[in-house]
Amino acid sequence: MSEQTSNTATPTVNQLAVDDYPLTLKISRALQYVVDTLGRFGAWFIVPVVIITCFDVIARKAVWTNSEGLRVGIQVWLVENFGRLFDSTLLQELEWHSHTVLFAMVLGYGYIHNTHVRVDLVREHLSFRRKAWTELIGLTFFLIPYTIIVVYFASVYAIDSYNIGEISASQVGLSHRWIIKSVLAVGLVLALLAGISVWLQVAFVLFGHKDSDKRFPLMTLDWPEETGTKIEGKERLDLSKVEDQLEKRARESGHLRDV
Repeated sequence: MSEQTSNTATPTVNQLAVDDYPLTLKISRALQYVVDTLGRFGAWFIVPVVIITCFDVIARKAVWTNSEGLRVGIQVWLVENFGRLFDSTLLQELEWHSHTVLFAMVLGYGYIHNTHVRVDLVREHLSFRRKAWTELIGLTFFLIPYTIIVVYFASVYAIDSYNIGEISASQVGLSHRWIIKSVLAVGLVLALLAGISVWLQVAFVLFGHKDSDKRFPLMTLDWPEETGTKIEGKERLDLSKVEDQLEKRARESGHLRDV
């Protein structure tokens, strides 16, 4: 393959400084910052998901028969000596709780970074403004109203769980089930904020952007001159045109002199 992606942003013509952003874009950027910050926090929950899952699977399978003919194992020993924290049921619930946090908190994060799945059979063949109109219509009539409805029901779901003091259906499971249900509601709120942030930006592109030479970073669109240069918001690199990285590092470190 001759192409790969990097996180390096492609410079655009007459890039607007942040201080020069109009109020609409400043609000959009502020919402984007909130979604991005909490999304990055939620992404770290992949660590407990992997650790807990691997530990639980290995510990449950690591069993043997002792000299007295009794089946024992690592997990049984841990529960007997360190408490029920290592019980398989509790670990499995911690696993799907962590997975819920991971999934819920990155919903909006994926959208503002344009890494969600798109059906681009039609959209990719549209002009820049038609793409912007498609995004605006989708946000106005689908994403934002639908997310508002789901946020409402998710909040009711969490409040009802708190009011009845809901706990795990298992006697050895986790208590305070309302906490994880509240996380789901928070994640949906972040998705809503992401939708509003993109809506403000796309609306400004369509109705408020007067100077065709002024550019600012777009979340779900590419400026006309950037078309084909990015994949999922990241710069597309042609390896045949990229300087050899080892040679570049050697030159920067002083071990290789320019000929």
